[in-house]
Amino acid sequence: MDVTTDAAAGAAGPWLVVGLGNPGPEYAMNRHNVGFMVADLLAERMGGRFKRAGKAQAQVVEGRIGPPGPANRRVVLAKPMSYMNLSGGPVNALREFYKVPVANVVAVHDELDIEYGTLRLKLGGGDNGHNGLKSMTKAFGRDYHRVRFGIGRPPGRMQVADFVLKDFSSAERKELDYFVDRAADAVECLVIEGLERAQGTYNS
Repeated sequence: MDVTTDAAAGAAGPWLVVGLGNPGPEYAMNRHNVGFMVADLLAERMGGRFKRAGKAQAQVVEGRIGPPGPANRRVVLAKPMSYMNLSGGPVNALREFYKVPVANVVAVHDELDIEYGTLRLKLGGGDNGHNGLKSMTKAFGRDYHRVRFGIGRPPGRMQVADFVLKDFSSAERKELDYFVDRAADAVECLVIEGLERAQGTYNS
C-alpha cells in the first residue's frame, strides 16, 4: 500500500492503534507488554489518559495525531484488557463501535524473530505464532497494519512462553525508553504519512 492509498484510507475513518499486552502490574515490564508501553507513550503525547471503553474489554484514549490540516488524523488508542490470547474480541468490538476500516487498524506488538529494538512495519501477513495477532486475525481478517518491535529469541533452551513473560533485562532496559520512543514515532509516521514513508524511515 502506498502513501496515497494510506491517505485515502485515513480519510475514510478514524485509526485504531492497539498496543498488545497483558493487564496487571505483574506483567507491566514483560517483553510481551511492549505494545502497552508504546500505547502509554502515545497517550501521553496526545495528552490523554486511558479509561474503560464502555462494555468493551479494553481501555481507550481518543484524540488526534498530526499537524492541523489534511494530515491530521483522528485516533483511538486501545489496550485490550482480555489478556493477549483473546485480544481479537475487544479490538473488533472497538473497531465496529468507532467504524474503523480494517486497513486503519494498527497492532503494536513484540516480535521474536527480530533483534531487540529493531522495528519492522508491514500491512497484513501471518501471525508468526503471536497469539495476540492470531486472535485479531480470527476476529476480522489479516489486512491490518503491524508495528513489530523486536525482542530477539530466548537464550539457550529457555521456552518462548517463559521468555516473553519475563521482564526486559537490566541491559535491555538501558535502551528501552529510546526504542519505545522510536516505535511511537513510527506509529505516528504511519498514521500521518502512510506505510511506505514509515517503512523507509523506521524499518532497519
